[in-house]
Amino acid sequence: MSGETHDVGLLAPGRAGSAAERATGDLAFLQALLDAEAALTRAQAAVGMAPASAAAAVTVAAADAARFDARDIAVRARGGGNPVIPLVADLTAAVPEEAALYVHRGATSQDILDTAAMLVAARTLDVLLPDLARVERELARLARAHRDTVLPGRTLTQHAAPTTFGLKAAGWRSLVLDARDRVVAVRGALPAQLGGAVGTLAVAEALGGSGPGLVAAYARELGLAEPALPWHTLRTPVADLAAALAFTAGALGKLASDVLTLSRTEIGELSEGTGGTSSAMPHKANPVRATLIAAAAHRAPALAATLLASLTAADERPPGAWHAEWEPLRDLLRLTGGAARDAADLCTSLQVHPDRMRANCDLTGGAIVSERLVVELTPTLGRARATALVSKAARRAREQGVPLAATLPAEAARPELTDPTHWTGCAGALTDRALRRS
Repeated sequence: MSGETHDVGLLAPGRAGSAAERATGDLAFLQALLDAEAALTRAQAAVGMAPASAAAAVTVAAADAARFDARDIAVRARGGGNPVIPLVADLTAAVPEEAALYVHRGATSQDILDTAAMLVAARTLDVLLPDLARVERELARLARAHRDTVLPGRTLTQHAAPTTFGLKAAGWRSLVLDARDRVVAVRGALPAQLGGAVGTLAVAEALGGSGPGLVAAYARELGLAEPALPWHTLRTPVADLAAALAFTAGALGKLASDVLTLSRTEIGELSEGTGGTSSAMPHKANPVRATLIAAAAHRAPALAATLLASLTAADERPPGAWHAEWEPLRDLLRLTGGAARDAADLCTSLQVHPDRMRANCDLTGGAIVSERLVVELTPTLGRARATALVSKAARRAREQGVPLAATLPAEAARPELTDPTHWTGCAGALTDRALRRS
């Protein structure tokens, strides 16, 4: 069957067609491996350890991953446990004989694969960040537009006290900005990897060069950070990346979770402007974007846990811990990148229904302002008596099916005290304060 050996995203609609998917595909990863190899030869030329002609020849040979057979490399990778070994053989065969000596010289497979992983991560984060920026802008717009739009605040699934949609949107935006800050910090710190067999840069020194100088030149060629030490078993870069990605997926998942709740038929306070269809029920407009974001948020922590577990990598080169990172890291990049894309689309077209929000505030017949009534009655009755009085009135209102005001003393039943729009506290000011964060 055509295409049966390729992952085309059939079961991954959350990342299918996204820029993050393109940045993390097999061909993209193969290109990153080739870029790492070419940069190594150029770096050696820059510090006088290789002729410029060799650097040029390797760069030309490595310029187009499509010229290499990714599937064949993958199958042959079983022999040595990683794809770098067969790739080096193919790249060496692709360059002129006089340049072959300088392919992969002084490096180990982990140097190239780790560096390629950082390149793939950098390229993915570079397309993820603009999507986060779009989410932030749309949430800022919603927060401003609905600064004073009242809806029920819910705690433990129940109506608690009134809040505003502006404050809710500002809270979502705050999480997105927290995620952005983490991603930006990680992006700037993604390092090259070069240490040789056990992280001593012995070959570079044996060839008359400076190991640290070569690492610096290598990092410059790649546009990655220069590491203080080879990090073959010092997995801070991967752990930090995993944490930032999982946090981002979770931050977007909070937004999605709230949208899913508020777009329930019986609540109806929000709806996706581009809701999906159902194969069996023509009337449905499913919150598909939020659903896919929620799916990513559910999966991300487990993937990050695998990457964090690799911090225990043994010796100077780990058996298994390093190998366990590759697929979870790519999945996490894809999931989070896809979630950012979907979140941007979701927020751009999100429909807010203020009338439904206001109507839902009245579902409890005024009980949603019981906190305010206790506050108002406490100066004359004391807190304990005020709480008991309001609790008894609320119970009678439920039993009799009447508004809370009908069971309250006259001094507590004034319209201004039972109107939920008059009990949103500092929601507007807090929204304004949150929006001042750039």
